[in-house]
Amino acid sequence: MTNRDDIGPVADLDVWQRSMDLVTEVYRLVEQLPARERFGLAEQVRRAVASIPANIAEGNARAHRREYVQFLAIARGSLAETATHIEVARRVGYWSEADLEIAVDLVRRIRQMLNRLIASLSP
Repeated sequence: MTNRDDIGPVADLDVWQRSMDLVTEVYRLVEQLPARERFGLAEQVRRAVASIPANIAEGNARAHRREYVQFLAIARGSLAETATHIEVARRVGYWSEADLEIAVDLVRRIRQMLNRLIASLSP
């Protein structure tokens, strides 16, 4: 088990924690995809969702505020990409509204948190 101290100060950020929750939820949902999507949609959504907390962490570790904001903006872009993949899976009938309730709520919350954090760090 990884110790929070091993991850660093980013582990204390709520937006990073919620992003990790989204990663866990999306990985759970991906297990429901048909086998033919394992190397298509599944891989795309996994990469997109994993890059959200990764970019938050990388930005948090940077020395300059401007770089931090840039990585937060990249995380926000990955969040939009994740939301799009989720919508694709919903529209083609892989996931129902009920299946997506937690993920969609997390996407909304993370978007708001990222927007607030970016605004607070921007000049």
